[in-house]
Amino acid sequence: MNVAAAGNSPGSVPVTFEIKSAQLPLVAFYLKTDQLDVLANELVEHFGVDGASPDFFDQDPVVLDFSALAGSQEFSLDMAALLALLRQYRLVPVAARAGSAALMQAALALGLAPAPEDARRGPRRPEQSVPVPPPETSVEVREVAPEVVVRAPAAMVITKPLRSGQKAYARGGDLVILAMVNQGAEVVADGNIHVYAPLRGKALAGARGDTSARIFALAMEPELVSIAGIYRTSEVALPADVRGKPAQIRLGGADTDKLIIEPLKA
Repeated sequence: MNVAAAGNSPGSVPVTFEIKSAQLPLVAFYLKTDQLDVLANELVEHFGVDGASPDFFDQDPVVLDFSALAGSQEFSLDMAALLALLRQYRLVPVAARAGSAALMQAALALGLAPAPEDARRGPRRPEQSVPVPPPETSVEVREVAPEVVVRAPAAMVITKPLRSGQKAYARGGDLVILAMVNQGAEVVADGNIHVYAPLRGKALAGARGDTSARIFALAMEPELVSIAGIYRTSEVALPADVRGKPAQIRLGGADTDKLIIEPLKA
């Protein structure tokens, strides 16, 4: 039996709900193997209780991207086991893309939504064109909802030194540190990292894939730095003009896949 709200007639605007467009920050999980035991070992190493970043994920919605498996002719993937494995590390798979027909069918059967493959390239900029006046015909006028402006999250500011074993994560924004980051400490930000003191621990900027993020320090001496997943360890010595001096780290190169370390100049 259908129940209508009082005062509502068929075809009228509903009073109990609204449908609006929404944009959510999603993590893209690029799967490069169908060997879930190998994947499980690496997840434990990086995001397990004793891993490098045990609190990295916090019920983050995930798009499974199978484009790295597109060239594989023979592979077998247990989709249900994959979803269960990711959920162990507080990842919430919500969609899938770039998979074979069989993979996508298995993903959709388990409740995932199909995501457009061109989403991997990010939002497109609107093309500029010369406006063409519409033909003189009847015009339908629709009410457009006002644009909602969302303020960027404030930066996290830390005023005390970070000792070995301590970790700071600025989720959704920049991280500003006014004291030393000692060896064994880890600082992570979805945006930029500013250290107004010696940086001697690990620094991971653009943790959610922001390739424009940067790392700044008044004394650049890190044991590991990373921007959007591109990393460099202390095993590769820094150049003399930046080691222990004010410097910044950013991504550069033709495909923004190379870390550029350069001195900060007044």
